[in-house]
Amino acid sequence: MPEGHILHRLARLHQRRFAGAPVAVSSPQGRFETGAAAVDGRPLLRAEAWGKHLFHRYAHGPIVHVHLGIYGHFTEFDLADGGLPEPVGQVRMRMVGTGYGTDLRGPAACDVVDAAQVADVIARLGPDPLRSEADPGLAFKRIVKSRRTIAALLMDQSVIAGVGNVYRSEVLFRHRIDPYRPGTQIDEAAFAAIWTDLVALMKVGLRRGSIVVVRPEDDHGAPAYAPGKPRTYVYRRAGEPCRRCGVAVRTAQLEGRNVFWCPTCQA
Repeated sequence: MPEGHILHRLARLHQRRFAGAPVAVSSPQGRFETGAAAVDGRPLLRAEAWGKHLFHRYAHGPIVHVHLGIYGHFTEFDLADGGLPEPVGQVRMRMVGTGYGTDLRGPAACDVVDAAQVADVIARLGPDPLRSEADPGLAFKRIVKSRRTIAALLMDQSVIAGVGNVYRSEVLFRHRIDPYRPGTQIDEAAFAAIWTDLVALMKVGLRRGSIVVVRPEDDHGAPAYAPGKPRTYVYRRAGEPCRRCGVAVRTAQLEGRNVFWCPTCQA
């Protein structure tokens, strides 16, 4: 599932490509036909992201809400490269502007909402490390009152918006925190360090379009867990030697998702 920096990159891209001019919106697949008709031909005012949610705000009120889920993705095309291509596969939503277009496939959600519904979505989310107005104190209050594990809490979008499995596993390793430590045992200083690191790491991801979490002094040539994937300390490296201590990285199921950690560095 794409993590929050990907949605913020998409919001910035769509703002550059489409904002300020009418956008032709359609649904080749047909599942978003009514929603597409509601915004087709309207100028896009703003594209923005909150956590893992993307919002396209159109003139005169309607807002398209997209949640990519596990399989959703956008594919961009340049109209200068041969004009408007035929849709390939199950395209839920197609946007066409003056110079570019993009096709959305496989999202968990793609619907037209109003401002009140957007406010309801945002109200259910915790602070987003990539939004300048985010208040980390709200997340800490929820964490310190909970006996759930810190690994589960970091993935809870009502606690912190936008953090996924890679960032949660990696930031806990970087701060030598056992993923099974309950929230009640996370002090304010430890959380402040986690939050500050998440902000920095996710800003790098936003800028570069890829997750960068391994410090240069710990990068001793061990490859990424798969071709084209990020180099990580523990994520998807179960059984491989820890980049710091050499002990085998462990993994387990935690609230339905795999968590990864080093039993020595995160004792």
